[in-house]
Amino acid sequence: MLNYRPRRAMLYVPACVPRFLAKGRALKVDTLIFDLEESVLVERKDEARRNAVAAMREGGYGPREIVVRVNRHDTPWGRDDLAAVVPEQPDAILFPRIESRADVLAALAALDDAGGADLPVMLMLETPFAVLRAEEIAGASARIACLVMGTSDLTNELHARITPERLPLLYSLSHCLLAARAHGLPIVDGVYLDLKDMTTFEYACRLSRDLGYDGKTVLHPSQIPYTNDAFSPRPASIERARKIIAAWDEANREGRGVTVVEGRLVENLHVEAARRTLMIHDMIERMEAET
Repeated sequence: MLNYRPRRAMLYVPACVPRFLAKGRALKVDTLIFDLEESVLVERKDEARRNAVAAMREGGYGPREIVVRVNRHDTPWGRDDLAAVVPEQPDAILFPRIESRADVLAALAALDDAGGADLPVMLMLETPFAVLRAEEIAGASARIACLVMGTSDLTNELHARITPERLPLLYSLSHCLLAARAHGLPIVDGVYLDLKDMTTFEYACRLSRDLGYDGKTVLHPSQIPYTNDAFSPRPASIERARKIIAAWDEANREGRGVTVVEGRLVENLHVEAARRTLMIHDMIERMEAET
């Protein structure tokens, strides 16, 4: 995976509100997405861009990943967004409404023209075409750092209903997850709009975690603790991972290619999963020690 890192919660921060940008410096969040696009009114696009640049120049975000969601390059604001934010070297640029490999290449060309040939990109999958072409999108470039689901727009375009079980979205979520994993990419789930219903939100976090997602985009700081909890390895999982690795090492020394831990057969694939669990746990501990 390209520059893998924990992205349990990725908080959208409307860049038109300077105090929100400042508040991000104190939040226990893995990623801050400075949003120049959907949460910003047309008449405030220039202001939001200036605010985002000023916040990045001021810094102080510690180990948090800083991503800027720009307007599409074919809008009146997209290329100005790139020209302004690229010199500040954010960790990645998030491109919205990507629907094909051609869209990816066009976005990369616009980024390169702005001097950002060294910057990774993240891509939003938020339309039926994006879901249907997820594999070609995921494989379009080695510069893709993460795929981001845009489930609100997708739900709207599917004419679907929002349900606690998320049944209308399960095919789309699973299909995009398959595309991401086929190309070795992280992928995060979309937002949950009801900021008061934490019970259903927590269920949504755990559902996407169980599907295999790496994290979830969120709209409000109150949602961060739930996503951090859902996508962090549990103490029992960490302990079991260590037991698996120790038992595997012992079995290998004895010339065996399989072993048993707590009554379950353990093969090489389980050892790889255990090592990934411990890697994520160690990364989270290091990041949280710095925040």
